[in-house]
Amino acid sequence: MGAKTATPVGFQKHDHAACSQNALQAADERCAAEGLRLTPVRRKVLELLLREHRALGAYAILDLLRDEGFGSQPPVAYRALDFLVEHGFVHKIERLNAFVACAHPSENHSPAFMICRLCDAVAEAQSAPSRGSLGAAARATGFLIEKTVVEAEGVCPACIDKADA
Repeated sequence: MGAKTATPVGFQKHDHAACSQNALQAADERCAAEGLRLTPVRRKVLELLLREHRALGAYAILDLLRDEGFGSQPPVAYRALDFLVEHGFVHKIERLNAFVACAHPSENHSPAFMICRLCDAVAEAQSAPSRGSLGAAARATGFLIEKTVVEAEGVCPACIDKADA
């Protein structure tokens, strides 16, 4: 998991079916390699987040799970989300109190999220805060950064014409 910078994912046109299928296949392979258990509920939550390509709250995920024939109790969704976040398949967007499928699940990275304030679409890019001003501040104080998440709010390309000038 090197220092290469991947293209942000989320706003550009792409083959969504292939994108989702590749992510699910990568999750299956990683779980098999690391002895992790991608249960049917965990896999379905990941599929739902990949299908939406936007952040979803836990209760929205629970509603979709119920529609798909899975349990309707909140712990069902929260346990699946906890597993997926812990293993880097999903990220929590704190600003929205919602979750989004990781766009770079095979890479160790610090995500940077661009969140559309009009449609809640989310694009994920990689950031390198340890190299910027945050990293300089940390070094100056003797602090070791272990994890960061950057969240920026704005307007996505699809909503730019709807934005207030």
